[in-house]
Amino acid sequence: MEFFENLISEGPPFPPRFADLKKEICVDPAAIEQSWRGVLEELEGATKEIEERGAEVILQVPYEDIQKGLSDEQLKILKKTGVLIVKGGVPKEEAMGWKQSLMDYIAANRDKVTGSPPENIVFYEIYNSKPQILARTHPALITTQKYLLSLWHTSDPNSPISVRTPISYFDRLRVRLPGPSAFTLGPHIDGGSIERWEDPAFRVCWKRILEGGEAWREHDPFDISPRLDAIQDLYNAPNQCTIFRPWQGWTALSNTGPGEGTLRVLPMLSLATAYLILRPFFRLRAEAAAGVTKPSDIPLEADAWVLDLEDPTFPGSTPGKTQAITPETHPHLKIEQTVVSIPRVEPGDQVYWHTDVIHAVERDHNGVGDSSVFYIPAVPLTERNAAYLRDQRATFLQGLPAPDFPSGEGESRFAGRGKVEDVDHLEGRRVLGFEPFRHESFVNEGERQAIAAANEVLGF
Repeated sequence: MEFFENLISEGPPFPPRFADLKKEICVDPAAIEQSWRGVLEELEGATKEIEERGAEVILQVPYEDIQKGLSDEQLKILKKTGVLIVKGGVPKEEAMGWKQSLMDYIAANRDKVTGSPPENIVFYEIYNSKPQILARTHPALITTQKYLLSLWHTSDPNSPISVRTPISYFDRLRVRLPGPSAFTLGPHIDGGSIERWEDPAFRVCWKRILEGGEAWREHDPFDISPRLDAIQDLYNAPNQCTIFRPWQGWTALSNTGPGEGTLRVLPMLSLATAYLILRPFFRLRAEAAAGVTKPSDIPLEADAWVLDLEDPTFPGSTPGKTQAITPETHPHLKIEQTVVSIPRVEPGDQVYWHTDVIHAVERDHNGVGDSSVFYIPAVPLTERNAAYLRDQRATFLQGLPAPDFPSGEGESRFAGRGKVEDVDHLEGRRVLGFEPFRHESFVNEGERQAIAAANEVLGF
């Protein structure tokens, strides 16, 4: 429970230095105002489309489309929404077998299993089970992740990263039974909150948005170069992901649909980001705020808002927490209508969302069966990520929790946990860090450096 409470609970008011930060960032107030008006105008149509079409706007493709490469039209949708469901690839029976194997593993080690909430576990502190290892190294997942990572690019050819080389990040799993949830994980964005503005390197990611004028339209959410130096955690927050995940994701182990405790997303990438980044610089005019008693009363027209660089508040941000999005803090996103449950998935389907996408979890599970997933993101090879992979490789061999997660003896005394010998193909062992990374040729100098450094870090 503490893990989820730590994610988005609010902290004390911001100190005055954050007003100084706003003034430092906003070098051209008139240009920023122009951007704000342009974004608000664009949001009217974008939110209306989602209200009318709902989850229809989310791209769903068969695995075969990933293998051959998405069409221009599919890519346009994906880059607009930032959300993708890949159907097939992992046979349904194979994924159901993973779940049964997981249940057997939990049953065999019942007295040692931990998770949240403790009295009725939904999120298991299990990282090293055999089915998790088989899922993370499944050829269909590796192929999908290679493709999704390849949609990112480096604006600096010397950026030390291989965007076509996935590595494995060990995360938890979820087995959620019908009924209300013991926690509520509302709309949010992972990877820090105030850091988006406070960290100078992170701020470079939003450079075009903060230039003002029409430059926000040129924001590129798939440029990975500025992300590599960004610090997503300036406040030593607990349970932070210390590597860069361009795509968060999970693989379904059960049939799960809307109303059954599934993922909810705001399927809007660049436009929502532009609004999020500009929002702290504006407040509702006093006269416009006078009659507001609930979020739906908040006037949305641009003239009701004014540039304010004296207020240190960054709405939805709290040092040490993730970025929260609420109807009060970000009214123009209309999240009560635009954050939608993803369409029904079957065992073996993969779900991915861009790291900047606003997402949440349904509060209630009103279905009849469990809603179960393995959390498996798409993570590229960098020197920093390789160092994490080295440490994760060590914890895996000892049956301990992955480095980003609560420490303890983990599964070290569990019977039947996963082993590297369970992986019978070279590429699977490679994403786990047990084989060197190789390419016959390199995309650029940055990729060559990244692979050389990673192999050295891993001891190859």
